[in-house]
Amino acid sequence: MSNATHETWMGFLRPDGRKGVRNLTLVIYTVECAQFVAHAIAAGEERVHVIGFPGCYDNAYAIRLMLTLARHPNVGSVLVVGLGCEYTQPEKIAQVVRTSGRPVDWFFIQQAGGTRSSIARGKEIIQRLRTQMDAEASRVPMTLADLTVGAECGGSDGTSGLAANPTVGAFFDLLVDAGGRAIIEETVEMLGLRAHLLKRAATPSAEHQLAAAYDKAVRYCQEVHQYSISPGNFSGGLSTIEEKSLGAFAKGGTRPIQGVIKVAEPPPFPGLWILDSVPDEHFMQFGYTNPNDTEGIMDLISTGAQIVLFVTGRGSVIGSPVAPLIKVTGNTKTYEAMLEDMDFNAGRVLSGDLSLSEAGMELADLVVRTSAGAPSKPESLNHREYFVMYKHQNAPELAAGCRA
Repeated sequence: MSNATHETWMGFLRPDGRKGVRNLTLVIYTVECAQFVAHAIAAGEERVHVIGFPGCYDNAYAIRLMLTLARHPNVGSVLVVGLGCEYTQPEKIAQVVRTSGRPVDWFFIQQAGGTRSSIARGKEIIQRLRTQMDAEASRVPMTLADLTVGAECGGSDGTSGLAANPTVGAFFDLLVDAGGRAIIEETVEMLGLRAHLLKRAATPSAEHQLAAAYDKAVRYCQEVHQYSISPGNFSGGLSTIEEKSLGAFAKGGTRPIQGVIKVAEPPPFPGLWILDSVPDEHFMQFGYTNPNDTEGIMDLISTGAQIVLFVTGRGSVIGSPVAPLIKVTGNTKTYEAMLEDMDFNAGRVLSGDLSLSEAGMELADLVVRTSAGAPSKPESLNHREYFVMYKHQNAPELAAGCRA
């Protein structure tokens, strides 16, 4: 049994009862014209991350994502920066954040005097917000039962399905057994596995949800004439989407699947969950789901995941804002060649140096250390890539209140 299943560390209690593993200030920009100022405000500042949406038009998906990330358990305070003529209103986002009990402020660049004045004003605001959130921070014990962890694949090769994804699956079994929440995404990388997927359903309701999500993913890939497999996957030894799907699905471990959740929807109770990020049918014309790894990671974080595991066989150098990203590879050559970027070498399972269960326990220990404050490799390198795509999806009423 991993020591991690009994480990306790100190986290940050939020007003909604969730617990964070970081205490960050989040700067949000509401249109592309404000992104330069937002990044300049955050530059050189500790524990200040940036996200934003480039569009100047109404987008329920983007608003839903930004609102959820602004109230993420790892976020302690928020500054929203707009230009002044966009559709998404920073004041209304700030109003929603304020009801969550977090310190928050906002302003328009057009009303602040321009670029230099706005940067100076923003830096003054985040100093005040950070001081307030630190003073009001409530530190509480955490265990694996308090964690929501997401998992994503990117740059997969043959070792991903043989070692790295199964290692994540072994950890997810430990997490679920400890009372935590585990989430896997990429239903477009479950093609060919319908029967396997439905067998894992915990209830008839979950089976119905899984069938609907799977069938929609198939229709979607057919409609856009594209499947989630790339030249890099072929070069890494994968031959078909079905073969890739078998490996990708292995990161879900062996526990029953409780159901399907949507982007920005937290799992309602502990267990293993599938995140459906494929646009609904009447929005399918707006592009391909999972356009890059960063988009999927952002979707996972929007569910409340305090930690995200990123599985890559061929290697990757991305990180994420808000939630620490932990990179897992099943390829020892990749691990050794990119040591400064890779966090965990699951290739030792293939070499026989570790059993799969031992690898899962080691990964659990790494997740606990990261949750307790140790930076992951992407964190230490200040990799904070984000991507909020021009995608439309059904959104709750809450999004409507943030439009002009």
